[in-house]
Amino acid sequence: MKTKEDKIKLKLKSIIYILIVIVVSINIVAFCNMYFPFNKSYAKEVDGKLENEIKISNANEINLEQIIKENTNDEKIEQITKKEEVLEYLTQYKVNNEIPKGISYVVQEGRQGKQEIWIKTTYDKEGNFISEQQIGVNIVKSSANKIVEIGGANYTSSYKIKVGDTIYVTSDILGLWSEPSEESRKITTIMQGERVKVEEIVKNWYKISYKNMNGWVKSECTIYINDKLEQDIKGKSSEKAKDKLLAKLDFNMRLNEPSGLSLQQFKKVLEDKKDLNNIFKDNAEYFYYIEKQYNINGVFVAALGIHESAWGTSKIALQKNNIFGYGAYDSNPYNKAYTFSNYSESIDLIARVLVKYYLNPNGINIYGGEKAVGTYYNGPTLIGVNIKYATDKNWSSAVYEHIKYLYNKL
Repeated sequence: MKTKEDKIKLKLKSIIYILIVIVVSINIVAFCNMYFPFNKSYAKEVDGKLENEIKISNANEINLEQIIKENTNDEKIEQITKKEEVLEYLTQYKVNNEIPKGISYVVQEGRQGKQEIWIKTTYDKEGNFISEQQIGVNIVKSSANKIVEIGGANYTSSYKIKVGDTIYVTSDILGLWSEPSEESRKITTIMQGERVKVEEIVKNWYKISYKNMNGWVKSECTIYINDKLEQDIKGKSSEKAKDKLLAKLDFNMRLNEPSGLSLQQFKKVLEDKKDLNNIFKDNAEYFYYIEKQYNINGVFVAALGIHESAWGTSKIALQKNNIFGYGAYDSNPYNKAYTFSNYSESIDLIARVLVKYYLNPNGINIYGGEKAVGTYYNGPTLIGVNIKYATDKNWSSAVYEHIKYLYNKL
């Protein structure tokens, strides 16, 4: 008969045997997973997003050649490249109730930033493109917002600066240049509040005299102050202006020229029952101010916003203050679209982008002393913009219908 001690020894031997079996089993499983995997996980791209998917393989379906192919990099070539991109600044508009409506001036010039982007591009062994992935971003130089003050008084000025007028510098610092271009020699810097006299006018530049020096300054960084500021003329002359404006209406009209509508006319044409959220009505003045700053047809920009946002009713327009769908891509439009603090920022930015990349050829002087890049330039018309701006070939016709609708409300 077995003693109690013998029984305990037998139990200990059984436990040790079970532990040995478990350890051996674990090693066998690990060995099989290493050399004969029964399952694997891989990434699959669905609608532009990476989605993890588990694929279970049957042991009888193992393909050794396929396993070797999937676990070697000889079939793919990866290339890391770095490119620099310009960081566009935003424009902040501030209302000044001491100056008349229709007047705007820059108190801080916008300054572009720069960023470096690292991109990993994958090709197959024949050199065919497979995929591209952004793997890093470095801000080399931060952008600085442009600040513009606009009139908020209860009267409107339509006064145009002429030779002989005395103006005041509004920008925090303003360069005095030897020619009407920032690529010319910089003579000196003029501080905010200085008083200077206009001697000559060339597009968006004034030639002035300052402390026995003559040079050129950007007109947007100055203001003319007069106690007898003229107000917009109403009545018969306004009707004549309407006929003159309508005479310019054409499908092939140049979009890199201002429409010429007054501030009041912009407010009139953009007040509409289709504008359910009053987005265009409440921001009508900014379509007027972009004409003054960037030489672009503000009615076209408004029509573009109406078309892209369905009169401001789109989700992107309502939740991101983005009536143009700027930044949106077909694969994932909402998440890719830019978010703005207010509608004036989106109106100002799209105007600058159109002028810089779509409406003018490379090298042409545009706003703020900058030159056009012309990356997508195919002529300053709706057809020209359509080629690179929209995949829909009927985009230009649809936008023109909105332009006609607005012009005919004058």
